[in-house]
Amino acid sequence: MSRLSDFVGTRDLAVNLTLRDLRSRYKRTLLGWTWSLLNPLAAVAIYSLVFSFFLKIEPPVGDPSGLQSFGLFLLCGLIPWTFFSNGLTMGMGTLIGNGNLIKKVYFPRELLVFSAIASLVVTILIELSVLGVILLLVGNMVLPWIPVVLLLVVLLTGFVLGIALVLSVCNVYFRDVQHLVAIVLQVLFYTAPIVYPISYVPDEATVLGVTIPIGDIYRLNPLVTFIGAFRSVLYDLRFPPLGNLAYLVLWTGGLLVFGMWVFGRLDGRLAEEV
Repeated sequence: MSRLSDFVGTRDLAVNLTLRDLRSRYKRTLLGWTWSLLNPLAAVAIYSLVFSFFLKIEPPVGDPSGLQSFGLFLLCGLIPWTFFSNGLTMGMGTLIGNGNLIKKVYFPRELLVFSAIASLVVTILIELSVLGVILLLVGNMVLPWIPVVLLLVVLLTGFVLGIALVLSVCNVYFRDVQHLVAIVLQVLFYTAPIVYPISYVPDEATVLGVTIPIGDIYRLNPLVTFIGAFRSVLYDLRFPPLGNLAYLVLWTGGLLVFGMWVFGRLDGRLAEEV
């Protein structure tokens, strides 16, 4: 409770740290915040060329929207994935990157991770706004679904924050963490339905004569549920299954509690180790 009170009492510092992250992200660049739009659009162009043109992956038809566009199908999954990936990478490195500040001034160090994630929330809201405009132009009326999209962004933010808290403090003590996470992110990218429909994943697979329910195991990944929920709302124009939302709430709440607990246990010697 004391740590939570300290955190709330320093909310002005959290705002200033978030603004600092926002101002520094595209500092000394000619295009500035335009890069936050160009990066996902460039990724969509590359993946569309490879998976849609070369590999001939057919985009599913939105149900009930009737939309069929590989680029938009990809964007609906790529935007939340990019937030997840950047959140882990930036959150994990923020304590080491602010080592001098940690050594000089005492404040709840969770604020540094929080501000890094908060600055990315601004970016994902901009990207989703642009995607919303494009969807409207092609006839997908997403406006009534904005509250659900915002709910998903809140859940995904808490999910990422919980993991980033654990990784940030572990990375101070064990610098191998950042290299391991880079590999794990590559695995997660291709084991989540970002560049292909989830219907491509078989329900079962036989390995050495043993039948494995690979579809059920695949769906245990909360990222699969997050990607599916964003696609349900933005691409299909339908409410995600309530069971999936409850699953995401449990994961988010559990990771936030676990992240705060791990951070509290390991932050005592941060100033010496950072």
